[in-house]
Amino acid sequence: MPKRRVNDGHKILVLNSGSSSLKYEVYDMPSEESLGKGVVERIGQNNSILKQSGWNGTMEIERAASDHNAAIAMMTEALTDDHNGILESLDEVWGVGHRVVHGGEKYAESVVIDDDVIKAIDENIELAPLHNPANLTGIIEAMEMFPKRTQVAVFDTAFHQTLTPAAYLYGLPRKLYEKFRIRRYGFHGTSHRYVANKAVRYAKRSIDNTNVISCHLGNGASITAIQNGRSVDTSMGFTPLEGLMMGTRSGDLDPSIIFYLMERGYSAEELNRMLNKESGLLGLSEKSNDLRDLEEAAERGDRNAIEALDVYAYRVRKFIGAYAANIVKVDILVFTGGIGQYGTRMRERICNRLENLGIVMDYRKNLENGPREGIISKDYSPTTIIVEPTNEELQIALDTYQLCSSAP
Repeated sequence: MPKRRVNDGHKILVLNSGSSSLKYEVYDMPSEESLGKGVVERIGQNNSILKQSGWNGTMEIERAASDHNAAIAMMTEALTDDHNGILESLDEVWGVGHRVVHGGEKYAESVVIDDDVIKAIDENIELAPLHNPANLTGIIEAMEMFPKRTQVAVFDTAFHQTLTPAAYLYGLPRKLYEKFRIRRYGFHGTSHRYVANKAVRYAKRSIDNTNVISCHLGNGASITAIQNGRSVDTSMGFTPLEGLMMGTRSGDLDPSIIFYLMERGYSAEELNRMLNKESGLLGLSEKSNDLRDLEEAAERGDRNAIEALDVYAYRVRKFIGAYAANIVKVDILVFTGGIGQYGTRMRERICNRLENLGIVMDYRKNLENGPREGIISKDYSPTTIIVEPTNEELQIALDTYQLCSSAP
């Protein structure tokens, strides 16, 4: 199969570096075409594996990747493979975009990475101890691998830095915010920004005079109220645990429950694991955190599954109502994420009883539309309901391309 022309666009490499994995994707810009993507899993083990697919076929590499440097070496080998590579040469990479979970209060937009940015990511490790260290490792290794290329940080938290104190402060002693930076930060910002802009364009409106409620529903789930392109409230808080009930996370609960359980012998470690890994849809159903499994169980009359699905929909509906009250008029309601995009029945559950807010679903359209981009509200509905597949990697590529284009 012939190789692509080297100069058919600017190639942006998008990296998402986790503690034991490295995900990557290559975009041709400004066409926004994905040329291929891959993942290196089990970094630090003897049985590491790379899987890659793209315009030039698929491939796998199995060998030990002791650290992220070795994982990036595997990635570059796969990217330029003679038979199934995505690029002819690493010189084609024009810029590198990095997903970074936490930017704290310093960054309200994506930025070109320099020493100050690296320092800020390091300073925010205490706010995201499971993610920022791996993100930072990926950045440092990529800067060594691509020393002459512009590197860009795209923060999950940046989009929510437009929240006012009324939305981000907790009712705690102010000294806890001033000393420990305890406040609402919000997450999924890259996804919410992407789908809001896409949905507004799909509805043939301008982001500057449109109010959007964006529902990113998946194993991790959050809702964001977006007024004229700016995030004004979001359900996740100091950590991603707050807000909606999720696949394995509890979401909002009475804080006194923690003390009550500690008095009965539960340790902080056990409670942390319970609230993050053993609660939510999984905990309530006692079966699965996968919506498909629970829908099947509910059809068979499984009471736990039915109640778990009802709680999930109820919590989402409550947040939609609360945000509608604060932004006064909701022009667009967006569903995205694994459940939001594919959970046709769950979308129906959520929208049932929202008619009093002017959110009127067309249940036939919802069923026929399925996971595709499309409008699923009645023609007369004051609020347009849209299914919009998210693409955080493309948003990172867009930001990187824009910053690389303006870089000196």
